[in-house]
Amino acid sequence: MKINATLPEKGRDLRLDLFRGVANWAIFLDHIPDNVVNWITTRNYGFSDAADLFVFISGYTASFVYARMMIDRGFIVGATRLTKRVWQLYVAHIILFVIYIVAIGYVAQRFSDPEIISEFNVAGLVDSAVETLRQGLLLKFKPVNLDVLPLYIVLMGFFPPVLWMMLRQPGLTMLASIGLWLASRQFGWNLPAYPGGSWYFNPYCWQVLFVFGSWCALGGARKSRSIIDAPLTLYVCIAYLIFAMVMTMAGKFPDFGALFPHWLYDTFNPNDKTNLAPYRFLHFVTIVIMIIRFVPKDWPGLEWKIFDPVIVCGQQSLAVFCVGVFLSFVGHFELMMSSGSLFAQIFVSVTGIALMTIVAYYISWSKRQDKPLPKTSAPKPA
Repeated sequence: MKINATLPEKGRDLRLDLFRGVANWAIFLDHIPDNVVNWITTRNYGFSDAADLFVFISGYTASFVYARMMIDRGFIVGATRLTKRVWQLYVAHIILFVIYIVAIGYVAQRFSDPEIISEFNVAGLVDSAVETLRQGLLLKFKPVNLDVLPLYIVLMGFFPPVLWMMLRQPGLTMLASIGLWLASRQFGWNLPAYPGGSWYFNPYCWQVLFVFGSWCALGGARKSRSIIDAPLTLYVCIAYLIFAMVMTMAGKFPDFGALFPHWLYDTFNPNDKTNLAPYRFLHFVTIVIMIIRFVPKDWPGLEWKIFDPVIVCGQQSLAVFCVGVFLSFVGHFELMMSSGSLFAQIFVSVTGIALMTIVAYYISWSKRQDKPLPKTSAPKPA
């Protein structure tokens, strides 16, 4: 079949690194409950949040990296490189999974606080440790806050045939993804979890964000520029962002929510995150339109030094994400054991982001040391 997708331009897109770093920082902050600092994250001002951004950028980046490889070297090579990435993600998840549950178990035992085990959904390890660990290896058992990486693994695992189709029929592939999302919402499709229930992030639904990222990377955004740049689109986007912020605030403040009709309030509260509610997806699409319109790839602001820490965290996304998940548990426990004062909340949040940034800079520096030094020419004889 003919290649109908438009391949992205070569060269790093710093927007991806910037917003992926923002997503990692926001996920860390959002995973710490009773933390005033997480009021700066987008989840408090609209229907979508950092998880939507993380999944979208993952799909965009996967297409950005592997599409040209699949065209130049064939489907098999592209698929095996994607599979290699899936294995790296899986290994990272298992290492994080083991460290996470050991840390939770140690803290619960050290401070005689068994409630922590139940709060972080690791009580099954006490009753049936072997089976619970086996289910963890199968991605069915997931402690609290360890839901995003298994979703990423599954989406990447099924991405090779999706990318093959996206390169040839991008519009049809995007429509098929939307159809799967709507059908899974209608018929209640989801993957089973252990010891009961289903996945918090329904892969059948959240795949639409991943595929949408791929579609944007492979020409969808470029072909839609006339719509994106239209004045009417700008007004509609601004109006919807304001509406989403109002409805989100209504859900957070009961007295404010009581001012609205029940049918309107109940439509958007609680926010259906598991099955990616249509209003949530539309909210994220609106944000993407605004970013494409006002933050081009060559925006000079991307070179500002103030953005360097968050960009580096985006470039080392996997390691920073894993460190952030672990630090969110540490921060949560620290606030539980301390007074939980405003100073403690700010200290925990700033320290966690600083540690994530240090890890990112170290990994970036370490990778540069692995590269051979440039050869210097021998001096000419006199």
